[in-house]
Amino acid sequence: MNFSLFDDHASDTVWTEDLCPGAVVLRNFIKPKSEEILATLERIAAAAPFRQMTTPGGYQMSVAMTCCGDLGWVSDRRGYRYDGYDPETGLRWPALPALFLTLAQQAAAAAGYADFIPDSCLINRYLPGTKLSLHQDKDECDYAAPIVSVSLGIPASFLFGGPRRQDRVRRILLTHGDVVVWGGPARLYYHGIAVIKSDAHPLLGPQRINLTFRKAG
Repeated sequence: MNFSLFDDHASDTVWTEDLCPGAVVLRNFIKPKSEEILATLERIAAAAPFRQMTTPGGYQMSVAMTCCGDLGWVSDRRGYRYDGYDPETGLRWPALPALFLTLAQQAAAAAGYADFIPDSCLINRYLPGTKLSLHQDKDECDYAAPIVSVSLGIPASFLFGGPRRQDRVRRILLTHGDVVVWGGPARLYYHGIAVIKSDAHPLLGPQRINLTFRKAG
């Protein structure tokens, strides 16, 4: 299935790969807006810098992260949770940019999830050698809303399993501009990122940035 993302980039089309009922990959979905997205990310990171959070068990996460929106995801000795304030600055997280909201809503709609209104965007920065272990996104209050995950920069191997940790895991190569959307019957499927391999991207250099939009509150 092909369709246009923005009216001013009618020649930029994407195609859809079905992963399972409720989950799809939208290939090349955000490429037309890459530079605008990255400029917006710089402003967010200036207000809420990237940091490596600590797990409840006391381990430092290898992936650096920040957030924007009404709620940001926080991990520390107290556990995993969403909070309206950045624990490092004591200020509210930066507001969700209009560009990000439009992108997330259009991706969700393209995957069959109309009326998605995210209130949180988690921004992860992966360097070569980092990874994200298999997990479920279950700290949100509303499981009816999908997860919208945007890939920027160097490639990553997306691990996508099933509702049980022991279910077979598929490896899906994600490149700059791809968006994964999962919800409905796949909303609580286990997923993660395999160890990032050394590479370089023309816009981002040797790193991968991932935006994950959620309805957390």
